[in-house]
Amino acid sequence: MSIHAGHRQRLKERFLKDGLDHFEEHQVLELLLFYGIPQRDTNEIAHELIRKFGSLSKVLEATPEELCEVKYVGDNVTTLFQLITAVARYYQVNCAMREVILPTIDACGKYLVPYFYERQNETVYLLCLDAKCKVLCCEKVGEGGVNSAGVPIRKIVELALKNNATSAILAHNHPSGLAIPSGEDIQTTRRVALALDAVEIGLVDHIIVADNDWVSLSQSGLYRQGECRILG
Repeated sequence: MSIHAGHRQRLKERFLKDGLDHFEEHQVLELLLFYGIPQRDTNEIAHELIRKFGSLSKVLEATPEELCEVKYVGDNVTTLFQLITAVARYYQVNCAMREVILPTIDACGKYLVPYFYERQNETVYLLCLDAKCKVLCCEKVGEGGVNSAGVPIRKIVELALKNNATSAILAHNHPSGLAIPSGEDIQTTRRVALALDAVEIGLVDHIIVADNDWVSLSQSGLYRQGECRILG
Protein backbone atom coordinates (compact mmCIF):
# COMPACT_ATOMS: atom_id res chain seq x y z
CA MET A 1 0.00 0.00 0.00
CA SER A 2 1.27 3.49 -0.85
CA ILE A 3 2.49 5.58 2.07
CA HIS A 4 0.26 8.33 0.69
CA ALA A 5 -2.92 6.22 0.75
CA GLY A 6 -3.98 7.56 4.14
CA HIS A 7 -3.53 11.18 3.03
CA ARG A 8 -5.54 10.57 -0.12
CA GLN A 9 -8.38 9.02 1.82
CA ARG A 10 -8.45 11.88 4.34
CA LEU A 11 -8.54 14.48 1.58
CA LYS A 12 -11.37 12.64 -0.20
CA GLU A 13 -13.36 12.32 3.04
CA ARG A 14 -12.86 16.00 3.79
CA PHE A 15 -14.22 16.90 0.36
CA LEU A 16 -17.21 14.57 0.70
CA LYS A 17 -18.04 16.02 4.11
CA ASP A 18 -17.47 19.76 3.55
CA GLY A 19 -17.04 20.33 -0.17
CA LEU A 20 -14.29 22.54 -1.58
CA ASP A 21 -15.11 25.79 0.23
CA HIS A 22 -12.13 25.63 2.60
CA PHE A 23 -9.65 23.98 0.25
CA GLU A 24 -6.55 25.81 -0.96
CA GLU A 25 -6.00 25.85 -4.72
CA HIS A 26 -3.19 23.33 -4.56
CA GLN A 27 -5.38 20.98 -2.50
CA VAL A 28 -8.14 21.07 -5.12
CA LEU A 29 -5.54 20.32 -7.75
CA GLU A 30 -4.04 17.58 -5.61
CA LEU A 31 -7.46 15.95 -5.27
CA LEU A 32 -7.91 16.00 -9.04
CA LEU A 33 -4.45 14.58 -9.61
CA PHE A 34 -5.36 11.52 -7.54
CA TYR A 35 -7.33 10.34 -10.57
CA GLY A 36 -4.59 11.07 -13.11
CA ILE A 37 -1.57 9.90 -11.10
CA PRO A 38 -2.72 6.97 -8.95
CA GLN A 39 0.65 5.79 -7.59
CA ARG A 40 2.58 8.93 -6.66
CA ASP A 41 2.43 11.75 -4.10
CA THR A 42 0.56 14.52 -5.93
CA ASN A 43 1.14 17.27 -3.37
CA GLU A 44 4.46 18.40 -4.82
CA ILE A 45 3.12 18.14 -8.37
CA ALA A 46 0.12 20.31 -7.45
CA HIS A 47 2.39 22.94 -5.89
CA GLU A 48 4.65 22.93 -8.95
CA LEU A 49 1.68 23.39 -11.31
CA ILE A 50 0.41 26.35 -9.27
CA ARG A 51 3.91 27.88 -9.21
CA LYS A 52 4.30 27.48 -12.96
CA PHE A 53 0.87 28.73 -14.07
CA GLY A 54 -0.15 30.99 -11.18
CA SER A 55 -3.62 29.65 -10.31
CA LEU A 56 -5.89 26.64 -10.55
CA SER A 57 -7.87 28.20 -13.39
CA LYS A 58 -4.69 28.85 -15.37
CA VAL A 59 -3.62 25.24 -14.86
CA LEU A 60 -6.91 24.00 -16.30
CA GLU A 61 -6.57 26.42 -19.23
CA ALA A 62 -3.00 25.36 -20.05
CA THR A 63 -2.28 23.35 -23.19
CA PRO A 64 -1.23 19.68 -22.93
CA GLU A 65 2.23 20.67 -24.16
CA GLU A 66 2.63 23.26 -21.41
CA LEU A 67 1.37 20.88 -18.74
CA CYS A 68 3.77 18.14 -19.78
CA GLU A 69 6.69 20.43 -18.99
CA VAL A 70 5.96 19.62 -15.33
CA LYS A 71 7.56 16.38 -14.11
CA TYR A 72 5.20 13.38 -13.80
CA VAL A 73 2.43 15.11 -15.77
CA GLY A 74 1.48 12.94 -18.74
CA ASP A 75 -1.41 11.99 -21.00
CA ASN A 76 -3.67 10.88 -18.14
CA VAL A 77 -3.44 14.28 -16.42
CA THR A 78 -3.76 16.39 -19.56
CA THR A 79 -6.79 14.38 -20.69
CA LEU A 80 -8.33 14.69 -17.23
CA PHE A 81 -7.91 18.48 -17.18
CA GLN A 82 -9.38 18.84 -20.69
CA LEU A 83 -12.28 16.62 -19.64
CA ILE A 84 -12.99 18.76 -16.55
CA THR A 85 -13.50 21.97 -18.54
CA ALA A 86 -15.39 20.16 -21.30
CA VAL A 87 -17.77 18.50 -18.80
CA ALA A 88 -18.28 21.82 -16.98
CA ARG A 89 -19.27 23.46 -20.27
CA TYR A 90 -21.50 20.52 -21.21
CA TYR A 91 -23.18 20.66 -17.81
CA GLN A 92 -23.90 24.39 -18.07
CA VAL A 93 -25.30 24.02 -21.57
CA ASN A 94 -27.40 21.05 -20.49
CA CYS A 95 -28.87 23.09 -17.62
CA ALA A 96 -29.58 26.02 -19.93
CA MET A 97 -31.44 23.76 -22.36
CA ARG A 98 -34.17 23.23 -19.77
CA GLU A 99 -35.32 26.76 -20.62
CA VAL A 100 -36.63 26.30 -24.13
CA ILE A 101 -38.61 29.54 -24.51
CA LEU A 102 -36.47 32.67 -24.83
CA PRO A 103 -38.84 35.66 -25.02
CA THR A 104 -36.27 38.44 -24.47
CA ILE A 105 -32.78 39.39 -25.53
CA ASP A 106 -31.67 39.07 -21.91
CA ALA A 107 -32.96 35.50 -21.80
CA CYS A 108 -31.08 34.71 -25.02
CA GLY A 109 -27.85 36.21 -23.70
CA LYS A 110 -28.00 34.17 -20.49
CA TYR A 111 -28.82 31.05 -22.49
CA LEU A 112 -25.85 31.50 -24.81
CA VAL A 113 -23.11 32.26 -22.24
CA PRO A 114 -22.52 28.59 -21.19
CA TYR A 115 -21.78 27.61 -24.80
CA PHE A 116 -18.57 29.65 -24.63
CA TYR A 117 -17.35 28.48 -21.23
CA GLU A 118 -13.52 28.17 -21.25
CA ARG A 119 -13.28 28.41 -25.04
CA GLN A 120 -9.84 29.74 -25.95
CA ASN A 121 -10.62 30.34 -29.64
CA GLU A 122 -13.23 32.58 -31.17
CA THR A 123 -16.28 30.38 -31.83
CA VAL A 124 -19.51 31.21 -33.61
CA TYR A 125 -22.94 29.81 -32.75
CA LEU A 126 -26.34 30.23 -34.34
CA LEU A 127 -29.42 30.12 -32.12
CA CYS A 128 -32.55 29.27 -34.11
CA LEU A 129 -36.04 30.12 -32.81
CA ASP A 130 -39.58 29.54 -33.97
CA ALA A 131 -42.40 32.11 -34.01
CA LYS A 132 -43.05 31.56 -30.29
CA CYS A 133 -39.36 32.05 -29.38
CA LYS A 134 -38.91 28.35 -28.72
CA VAL A 135 -35.34 27.11 -29.17
CA LEU A 136 -35.06 24.90 -32.23
CA CYS A 137 -31.30 24.46 -32.08
CA CYS A 138 -28.10 26.14 -31.02
CA GLU A 139 -25.16 24.89 -33.06
CA LYS A 140 -21.56 25.83 -33.66
CA VAL A 141 -21.10 27.17 -37.18
CA GLY A 142 -17.51 28.40 -37.12
CA GLU A 143 -14.26 28.52 -35.18
CA GLY A 144 -11.03 30.39 -35.69
CA GLY A 145 -7.85 31.37 -33.93
CA VAL A 146 -7.65 33.21 -30.65
CA ASN A 147 -8.75 36.49 -32.22
CA SER A 148 -10.60 35.48 -35.37
CA ALA A 149 -13.43 33.20 -36.40
CA GLY A 150 -14.72 32.45 -39.84
CA VAL A 151 -18.45 33.08 -40.26
CA PRO A 152 -19.67 30.78 -43.07
CA ILE A 153 -22.82 32.53 -44.20
CA ARG A 154 -23.98 29.66 -46.41
CA LYS A 155 -23.76 27.25 -43.46
CA ILE A 156 -25.74 29.68 -41.29
CA VAL A 157 -28.52 29.96 -43.87
CA GLU A 158 -28.65 26.18 -44.38
CA LEU A 159 -28.85 25.54 -40.63
CA ALA A 160 -31.67 28.06 -40.17
CA LEU A 161 -33.62 26.60 -43.10
CA LYS A 162 -33.07 23.01 -41.96
CA ASN A 163 -34.61 23.84 -38.58
CA ASN A 164 -37.51 25.83 -40.06
CA ALA A 165 -36.45 28.86 -38.02
CA THR A 166 -38.56 32.00 -37.99
CA SER A 167 -35.73 34.03 -36.46
CA ALA A 168 -32.13 33.54 -35.40
CA ILE A 169 -29.47 35.05 -33.19
CA LEU A 170 -25.80 35.03 -34.08
CA ALA A 171 -23.35 34.73 -31.19
CA HIS A 172 -19.59 34.58 -30.83
CA ASN A 173 -17.01 35.07 -28.10
CA HIS A 174 -14.07 37.39 -27.55
CA PRO A 175 -11.36 35.34 -25.80
CA SER A 176 -9.61 38.61 -24.99
CA GLY A 177 -12.15 39.11 -22.20
CA LEU A 178 -13.80 42.27 -23.56
CA ALA A 179 -17.29 41.95 -25.05
CA ILE A 180 -16.93 45.12 -27.11
CA PRO A 181 -18.30 44.91 -30.67
CA SER A 182 -15.72 45.67 -33.37
CA GLY A 183 -16.32 47.19 -36.76
CA GLU A 184 -15.87 43.74 -38.26
CA ASP A 185 -18.54 42.35 -35.90
CA ILE A 186 -21.00 44.98 -37.12
CA GLN A 187 -20.24 44.30 -40.80
CA THR A 188 -20.59 40.54 -40.25
CA THR A 189 -23.96 41.09 -38.60
CA ARG A 190 -25.21 43.02 -41.61
CA ARG A 191 -24.00 40.39 -44.07
CA VAL A 192 -25.66 37.56 -42.14
CA ALA A 193 -28.86 39.59 -41.74
CA LEU A 194 -29.09 40.18 -45.50
CA ALA A 195 -28.48 36.51 -46.27
CA LEU A 196 -31.16 35.35 -43.82
CA ASP A 197 -33.59 38.03 -44.93
CA ALA A 198 -33.34 36.65 -48.47
CA VAL A 199 -34.91 33.41 -47.21
CA GLU A 200 -37.42 35.24 -44.97
CA ILE A 201 -35.68 34.53 -41.66
CA GLY A 202 -35.03 37.45 -39.37
CA LEU A 203 -31.70 37.95 -37.66
CA VAL A 204 -32.84 39.31 -34.31
CA ASP A 205 -29.44 40.10 -32.83
CA HIS A 206 -25.73 39.41 -32.63
CA ILE A 207 -24.51 38.68 -29.11
CA ILE A 208 -20.86 38.87 -28.13
CA VAL A 209 -19.71 36.89 -25.09
CA ALA A 210 -16.60 37.41 -22.96
CA ASP A 211 -16.22 35.28 -19.83
CA ASN A 212 -19.62 35.60 -18.08
CA ASP A 213 -20.40 38.95 -19.67
CA TRP A 214 -22.20 39.57 -22.94
CA VAL A 215 -23.19 42.48 -25.16
CA SER A 216 -26.13 42.70 -27.55
CA LEU A 217 -25.60 44.69 -30.75
CA SER A 218 -29.31 45.52 -30.88
CA GLN A 219 -29.43 46.74 -27.28
CA SER A 220 -26.28 48.76 -27.95
CA GLY A 221 -27.99 50.50 -30.86
CA LEU A 222 -25.55 48.99 -33.36
CA TYR A 223 -28.08 46.78 -35.13
CA ARG A 224 -31.80 46.96 -35.79
CA GLN A 225 -34.02 44.30 -37.27
CA GLY A 226 -37.16 45.43 -39.09
CA GLU A 227 -39.73 43.19 -37.39
CA CYS A 228 -38.07 41.91 -34.23
CA ARG A 229 -40.04 39.07 -32.68
CA ILE A 230 -38.03 39.36 -29.48
CA LEU A 231 -38.31 42.41 -27.28
CA GLY A 232 -35.02 43.89 -26.11
